[in-house]
Amino acid sequence: MKHPAIALTALSFALASSAAFADEYAALLKAKKYAEVERAASARLGAEPNNAEALVAKTKAIVAQRQESRMDEAAKLAEQCIAAHPQKSECHGALGDALGNKAMMGGIMSAIGYAGKIREAYLKAVELDPNNIAARSSLQLYYLMAPGIVGGSKSKAQALAADTAKVNVQAGKLLQARIELDDEKLAQAENLTLSANPAGSDALQQLHLDVLSSVGNTYLHEKKYADAERVFQEVAKRHPESGIGAFGLARTLQEKGKPADAIPLYEKALAIEPRAAIYYRLGQCWQIASDKAKAMAAFEKALSFKPALPKQLKAEAEEQLKALKG
Repeated sequence: MKHPAIALTALSFALASSAAFADEYAALLKAKKYAEVERAASARLGAEPNNAEALVAKTKAIVAQRQESRMDEAAKLAEQCIAAHPQKSECHGALGDALGNKAMMGGIMSAIGYAGKIREAYLKAVELDPNNIAARSSLQLYYLMAPGIVGGSKSKAQALAADTAKVNVQAGKLLQARIELDDEKLAQAENLTLSANPAGSDALQQLHLDVLSSVGNTYLHEKKYADAERVFQEVAKRHPESGIGAFGLARTLQEKGKPADAIPLYEKALAIEPRAAIYYRLGQCWQIASDKAKAMAAFEKALSFKPALPKQLKAEAEEQLKALKG
C-alpha cells in the first residue's frame, strides 16, 4: 500500500468497526472505559451466555486495549456471537475486528493466514446490514491494504465507495476521499473529507476523524508541514473530543524543529486522551529541552502505559531511557 497514513488509522477504525446498534455499552465504549465494559458484559453473559450485545461489547473492549495475548479470546467471543446469532451484522464485524488486529500485531505471515476470514467477516457484516458504515469502512481498508493474492483490490475499494454512496451519501464521500488519498491526490482527498457532514452518527463521526487524520498524517509524512498543520487544526476543531488534532499539531511542530512549542500540545492531547505514543513523543521533546527528569518520567510512562507502545517504539523508548539513566 502506498500510504502509511492509511495504515496508521486502520487499527483505530477497526476498534470502532461494527458499531451499528445502540446498546447499554455504547457510552462506555465511546468514553474508552474498557474495564467497565468488560465487567458489565461479563455480568450479563453470566445470566445470558449468548447475549449478542454483551458478546460484541466485550470483544470490542478487548480489541481496544490492544493486548495481543487476548486477541484469541476476542475472536472466540465473536465466533460465539456468530454461532448464536448468525444473522447479526455486528457479530461478523466484531470477528473481523478481532482477527484484523491479531493479524496486524502478528506480522506478515499472520496477516496472510487470517486474511480470508477477515475479508469474509466484513463482507458478511455488510451483506446482513448495508447500513453498517463501520463494516463498510473496514472492508474498504482491507481492500486497500491487503495484497491481491488475498483479495486486496483497488477496484473493489472503489466499487465499495460507489455502492456506499447509494446507501449513505456522506459515508460515500469519505470512502471516496480515502481512494483519492491512496491515489496521492491529497487536495481532492482533503476537500472531499471537509465537505462531508458526519453529524448524527457515531460511525460517520469516527470515519470522518480517521480519514481526515489520514490526510494530515500523509502531509506530515511528505514533510508538507503547512498543509499538515491546516488539516490537524480542522481535526481539532471538528473533533474536540479526540486528542488526535492536538497530537498531530504537536508532531508537526516537533518535526519542524520546534519541540518546545510541541510540548504544550502534547500535554493537551494527553489531557483529552492519554496514549503511550504521546508520552513517548513528549519524552523526546523534554530530552531535546535538556530536562532529564521530565524526559525520563515521560519515557517511563510510555513504557508502562496500556495499551502498550508498538514493538519498535517500545525498543526505542527503552534505549532512550537507558541512555538517560546512564
